[in-house]
Amino acid sequence: MHPAFLYVPGERLSQTELSAARIDGHVVDVGDAYIPADLVEGPDVRASTVAALVRPGTAACHQTAAWVHGAGDTPPVVHHVKRCVDRRIRPVTSARVVFHDTLLPAADVLTLSGVAVSSPARTMLDLATTLHRDPRVLPWMDLLAVACPDTPDAAMNALQELRRVPGSRMGSAALQRLAVRRR
Repeated sequence: MHPAFLYVPGERLSQTELSAARIDGHVVDVGDAYIPADLVEGPDVRASTVAALVRPGTAACHQTAAWVHGAGDTPPVVHHVKRCVDRRIRPVTSARVVFHDTLLPAADVLTLSGVAVSSPARTMLDLATTLHRDPRVLPWMDLLAVACPDTPDAAMNALQELRRVPGSRMGSAALQRLAVRRR
């Protein structure tokens, strides 16, 4: 997506001007930004709206990546990023961002509009292995399975190859239910 179509409040137009344009039907809000009303809201557009939160060396993951890939209409309140470089990095802390200091392999990283995002299958795997700690990720798993129907099977295959992963039993059961539901 070309950056000219993304209106971040305070850059070219103020929040007040963008709100007025939204009321007039010229723009729609997507995440923390606005886009022209006739622009299709795809993964590249959604990724652009979280670009300021995804710092170099990190990638959007978990609920944030699920939303970028088309899960749901509204973004998560708290965004998740994961390290995607071999070296340790010093994260910029924010109340709106959770930083996961585990390496996201390069094979599982996609670049959408210049923003690193975990792949749909990896996102589903991360959500499944988080389920035992945070049951609030289950709706995101359901929405991601609707947006990307092949992800439950791909995540289940990847989970079976891993050893000694906390939450793998609960995650595997949830993935099996999603896979059966999609068939």
